[in-house]
Amino acid sequence: MSVSRDDFSIAFRSALLQRGGAQKFSVLSLILLALIIFFLDVYGVKFTKPVRGFINDVVYRVTFLASAPTRFFPEIGKDFSNFLNVKGENERLKAEIEKYKLLELNVEFLKDENKNLQKILETEYFNQNLSNIILAKVLVDKNSPFLKSIIINKGTSTGILKGMPVTKDNYLVGRIVETNYLSSRVLLLNDLNSRIPVTLNQGAQAILSGGGTSKPVLEYLPEDFEITEGINIFASGKDGIFTPGTPIGKTNNEGEVELFIDPNQLSFVTVNLNIQEKGNF
Repeated sequence: MSVSRDDFSIAFRSALLQRGGAQKFSVLSLILLALIIFFLDVYGVKFTKPVRGFINDVVYRVTFLASAPTRFFPEIGKDFSNFLNVKGENERLKAEIEKYKLLELNVEFLKDENKNLQKILETEYFNQNLSNIILAKVLVDKNSPFLKSIIINKGTSTGILKGMPVTKDNYLVGRIVETNYLSSRVLLLNDLNSRIPVTLNQGAQAILSGGGTSKPVLEYLPEDFEITEGINIFASGKDGIFTPGTPIGKTNNEGEVELFIDPNQLSFVTVNLNIQEKGNF
């Protein structure tokens, strides 16, 4: 039995020697301090209560500080999740706003188009039989340096024939030169191949030639006739195709004819079905 106690003492001292003098002192000091506090607390010494309270306060504060990250990180994670949700909702609302803006623009376009149609109905057919007038929409604008024509969305299925005059707001813009079942091609007044008989407000007769430029010119005027600015030009109707007196344009200071309707700004036109095909001119 004594040998066993000696062996234990030798092993204990060996462990203390291996850890160093400082470690031996620290462990023994802590053990001794714990025993002293235990016995003082058991026997109810007066000064142990405030000491114990102080120690508890220190422990509670340390515990509070040590547990702070576990409280803050969930809150941070929650705030970050809320931020991502708000960002996603913001992106969705932006997409919705853009969609409604696009719809608003489409409505605005349809309103403008409706106003244009109402204007045509109020001016083009005021004193005419609506059953003999076809309203057509421009599908394609075949614009080149010399050839000026448009494709409309009405053809022989609605009674359109080659040679019929095409107008807008009661102003002449061209004539039908090619027909299909559901579409037609309109030769505009400023096309290189366009030639129509016209009359001037001064009573003179002439031929309005397209010439392939943006502004037609007058040809075959009476001798010694002087072209001045502001002379109104009308269709003479001598070809039996265009209605006599249909306004076309007026002369400028260079002798060219400024058309009342810009051929490059056509969206809707009308075709007069009363005029039958008379051949080319």
